[in-house]
Amino acid sequence: MLITLGIIGVVAALTLPVLINKTQNEQLKTALKKGYSVLQQAVLQMNYDNGGPVTENYIATRTFKYEFTKYFKIIRDCADGSSYDIDACVPNNSSGSSVYKNYTNNSNIRLTLLDDGQFIIADGMNMFLENNDTNYILISIDVNGYKKKPNKWGHDLFTFQLMYDGKLLPMGADGTLFDKETYCSKTGKSDLNGIACTSTALSDKNYWSSL
Repeated sequence: MLITLGIIGVVAALTLPVLINKTQNEQLKTALKKGYSVLQQAVLQMNYDNGGPVTENYIATRTFKYEFTKYFKIIRDCADGSSYDIDACVPNNSSGSSVYKNYTNNSNIRLTLLDDGQFIIADGMNMFLENNDTNYILISIDVNGYKKKPNKWGHDLFTFQLMYDGKLLPMGADGTLFDKETYCSKTGKSDLNGIACTSTALSDKNYWSSL
């Protein structure tokens, strides 16, 4: 009996981490789909209310947040997220830089893409905006909140781009700023690696099993 229990213990020790990882990935997959749906509904309603696409052509630097947050129930406003914002959830400074890693976990990510508006909505999802360039608006979401791991681009942090026609596309899709071949790489070391994994995470059924 002791031998049998020992064998069961060894098998459990080997399989339990795999099962935990699989369960976590399934939860993150579901949360990403929900997050994308929530973002799409907000963008569609925002475009409708404004009589057309609300894009970088109409939104001045660091003002998109004030338009966008009208469509969410916010439980915490994290200001812009700049290093000088005491209310920032993930401030763009040396302390905040260690919160998120890239897809391959070998670099801190570039927080300059998360510091033009931050807020947490009712279900705990954290949203980050990039609205400091006249050529694009980016919306990133941490689907399980910034205080919960894994805190990696392409794992629980995903980025979308608001296009000129008012559509919201997952980063890595055709026409978006970052291509998935370069910025969703298993071997990439760039601090931007993982930013373009969103389209693959939403469309490739094998994506989550390979994390």
